[in-house]
Amino acid sequence: MKIRKDDSVIIIAGKDSGKKGKVRRVFPGADRVIVEGLNMIKRHSRARRAVRQAGIIEMEAPIHISNVMLLCGKCGHPTRVGSRFLADGKRVRICSSCREVID
Repeated sequence: MKIRKDDSVIIIAGKDSGKKGKVRRVFPGADRVIVEGLNMIKRHSRARRAVRQAGIIEMEAPIHISNVMLLCGKCGHPTRVGSRFLADGKRVRICSSCREVID
């Protein structure tokens, strides 16, 4: 997966398209990510003793990885992610538009 936790992303499809946020959690097996404050859903929950209060809870739902694009830290544009090996043999992610190292 080319998007990791704490990356800045922009939503490119769906009800929240055009909004920016930070990746809170990644699910590589399902190709989904949770973006902070976006793709909000409402869950009806029942009280479980003193642990959780009953009511309607708003929470973030996972969004498919193909519907988000990484924002480059240098140029600030949404970009595809490439990879390159440094001189010491370490693999790093690069911005495909400005060719700067993201990691």
